[in-house]
Amino acid sequence: MMEINEYTVNKMTDPTGILTGERYEFRLYINLDEDDELYADGGTGLRVLFKVDDNVERIASYHFFERATEKALDFELENEEEAVVLEFCKTHLED
Repeated sequence: MMEINEYTVNKMTDPTGILTGERYEFRLYINLDEDDELYADGGTGLRVLFKVDDNVERIASYHFFERATEKALDFELENEEEAVVLEFCKTHLED
């Protein structure tokens, strides 16, 4: 089970003005069991690009990473985990 224990959120700006809506970068730092394949000694994170356009909020993209090295990890969220992350981002959008 994935537990979010820390996070940051930053509103991103589009210097070109081409993209519609607003985008936010979430960095979620998660606790995992040592036997989880995503577990890393220095910690594991999830970078989420979150998009709000015409009052529609959604995850545009995401990737897991090793917190200590920023190295990307090639894993996907399970459906239940993606729903948890989506709700977390919606709830913490204005933090």
